[in-house]
Amino acid sequence: MADPKGFLTTGREVAQTRPAAERVKDWNEVYVPGSLLPIISKQAGRCMDCGIPFCHNGCPLGNLIPEWNDYAYREDWAAASERLHATNNFPEFTGRLCPAPCESACVLGINQPAVTIKNVEVSIIDKAWGNGDVTPQPPERLSGKTVAVIGSGPAGLAAAQQLTRAGHTVAVYERADRIGGLLRYGIPEFKMEKSHINRRIEQMRAEGTKFRTETEIGRDIDAAKLRRRYDAVVIAAGATVSRDLPVPGRELNGVHFAMEYLPLANKVQEGDLTVSPITAEGKHVVVIGGGDTGADCVGTAHRQGALSVTQLEIMPRPGEERNANQPWPTFPMLYKVTSAHEEGGERVYSVSTTHFEGDEDGNVQALHLVEVEFKDGKLEQKPGTERVIPAQLVTLAMGFTGTDQANGLVQQFGLELDARGNIARDEDYATNVDGVFVAGDAGRGQSLIVWAIAEGRSAARGVDRFLTGASALPAPIRPTDRALTV
Repeated sequence: MADPKGFLTTGREVAQTRPAAERVKDWNEVYVPGSLLPIISKQAGRCMDCGIPFCHNGCPLGNLIPEWNDYAYREDWAAASERLHATNNFPEFTGRLCPAPCESACVLGINQPAVTIKNVEVSIIDKAWGNGDVTPQPPERLSGKTVAVIGSGPAGLAAAQQLTRAGHTVAVYERADRIGGLLRYGIPEFKMEKSHINRRIEQMRAEGTKFRTETEIGRDIDAAKLRRRYDAVVIAAGATVSRDLPVPGRELNGVHFAMEYLPLANKVQEGDLTVSPITAEGKHVVVIGGGDTGADCVGTAHRQGALSVTQLEIMPRPGEERNANQPWPTFPMLYKVTSAHEEGGERVYSVSTTHFEGDEDGNVQALHLVEVEFKDGKLEQKPGTERVIPAQLVTLAMGFTGTDQANGLVQQFGLELDARGNIARDEDYATNVDGVFVAGDAGRGQSLIVWAIAEGRSAARGVDRFLTGASALPAPIRPTDRALTV
């Protein structure tokens, strides 16, 4: 193990963030560059190398956390990188974006602050890139089989890289103008700079993966024709249909889905736009939805110069410690202060929007809300709690309901859906259409980046076995596996 007494002698330290007043003036990542390396070896030494490492169960990728903690403690960065990549294609993504269910399952976390697994992970991969330890891994020989991957988010990229390395000829189709899916246009630059995606794409190109941007299967290419062109197809198109809020005034100008708002801000950072067509500058902004996407809208609004930012959540404010009904090692619902929340704004819980109010030109000017409470398992409005708040830009960040069916992909393939509207698949991630597989949110429903990468890796095994009769590729999860929750 790392330091046998590390968990007794060393306290938990996390990555340093730049002062809020400084970082809202730019779009760089919020962390102080290089602040982790001086402390991360000791932090890795807090790992107890448990007899049963529950962090493995918390992480759907099955990351070998005690092993790479030990290497990080000894500062053997090349070995740490090898162990990290053994189960995760893109640790620089998860190390920045994952909510770290592994830390919730850390055995040390039963009665002490958990090991900073996520910070160790990102330190290892950043050091590996800096040392030149991340190199292309092209296959030794080609199988002669071809695979099309639809979607270039984390599930699609993971499946594509695994299948390319197995020797198949893989082409990734992306409807946007750049590769990355929600990683590219859904995640703000201050959470993950897009240079991390770009260098992975270059690694994958060097391995042999082909990329086709601005090509939407169902509209630009008929899905049935695509199936005839390739030996197998992987659908990793995500769950991109945003949950709407059908209340009076929804049609007013200035009320937008989060995924209408966030991509435009990212396009400014890519140099495509000088100013976003949807901007918070000089406006009272209201974000409806208390999750990570809502926090992304909050941080974006701060950087665009909003007059005020208010985030609304229909559920009660979570506690700051585990509830008794959310015991270790499950992932608890806790009050979380993200970097965006540190930068300002107000968070309001247990409220529901009743309607929007506009001006004579059809622009939203105010939002009417009411407090709600649970009674007999149902949310009910509390009489006399109605109030109005100013709102000149409203973003709806209430999650996603399923994969896009408007483009014809589902119908053209003839795919069956499950009871939740996701694309149905069997234990090998195969759909009802021969040779067509599904990975990520398109089959699972809205989920986390670690689940997406795990599904991409697992679906790749199913495809490889379909094409060759057998497969040595890993499959960390089954389609029916779920997170450790109660």
